[in-house]
Amino acid sequence: MFSRTSSSRRKTGRRSPLATASLILVGLLTTGGAYALFSSTATADESAAPVASQQSIDEGQKLFASNCATCHGLSAAGTADGPSLIGVGSAAVDFQVGTGRMPMAANGPQAEEKPTQFSDEQVADMAAYIASLAPGPAIPAEEYLQADGDTTNGAELFRINCAMCHNVAGAGGALTEGKFAPALDGVESHHIYEAMLTGPQNMPVFNDMNLSPQDKADIITYLKYLENNPSPGGFELGSLGPVAEGLFIWIFGLGAIVAVTIWLTARSN
Repeated sequence: MFSRTSSSRRKTGRRSPLATASLILVGLLTTGGAYALFSSTATADESAAPVASQQSIDEGQKLFASNCATCHGLSAAGTADGPSLIGVGSAAVDFQVGTGRMPMAANGPQAEEKPTQFSDEQVADMAAYIASLAPGPAIPAEEYLQADGDTTNGAELFRINCAMCHNVAGAGGALTEGKFAPALDGVESHHIYEAMLTGPQNMPVFNDMNLSPQDKADIITYLKYLENNPSPGGFELGSLGPVAEGLFIWIFGLGAIVAVTIWLTARSN
């Protein structure tokens, strides 16, 4: 009987449905585990923040309750007027509050940079409090902010990933619905890094799986090179590229030619 059953199974070539389901389950578990391991390794530098003191966290919680809880909720879980801040990390707080974008002065298409309302210590305290709620992107290490990386690589990465919004020279540009990409001249290195890391407002997130910490350092190097080296070609015309230069030539160049032509014609008459 056993031999007949085995031979019949071999003849039909059928497998048990449980075997197929088991293979699929093993494949999913293996793929998911490998992805989780890779993701945790790739983002280790983002979430490995230095441990803040409990006093700093407590002070940050008080500042948050007084200045941010109206929109983001007392537990930072978000409300109808503001998103949840759980998991955004200290980098997002340091960027948004450190550049004066938060708290917002008024609702608008996007939060604009303005003088910050808090001292560096207070910003650090609020960042420590938000970081204590859940793991998230951390304030970058100083080694990536020195602008001493590879300028050529930074220029190439900036042209590929950033120039479509910020202009190839970092001069900024208009987006849709009243939004805009700000100019990057004069922006502090840690704020540039944090913007890439957290993707504020309309900006995409460039975590360590997209751009490594050294890639971000190279982009900062390129932007600081532009900032510290004036254009060798004369007037920059806002660094807005060939469109601005072409308009300048058409308006002033052709205007000058027309004016000279009219003057010569009037003189001959």
